[in-house]
Amino acid sequence: MCLVFVCDEDERVISRQPAPGACPYCGGMVQAMDVESQWRFCFLPLYFKTKRRYYCSLCARRLVVQ
Repeated sequence: MCLVFVCDEDERVISRQPAPGACPYCGGMVQAMDVESQWRFCFLPLYFKTKRRYYCSLCARRLVVQ
C-alpha cells in the first residue's frame, strides 16, 4: 500500500512600498514587502499568514529587523 501526501506552500507578494533606511551591506534603498503564505494539504487550505519582509533593492538581500 502506498500513501501519497500532497503538501504545498504558496507565497504571494501582496504589496511593495519603500521603507525608511538604507541597506547595511551596499547602502541601497530598502523595500518592505507584504507576503501572504498559504499551506495546503491535498489542495485544501489549512493555514494563512501575512508577513512583512524587508529587502534591499540593489543587492536583493533579505534584511532582518532587530
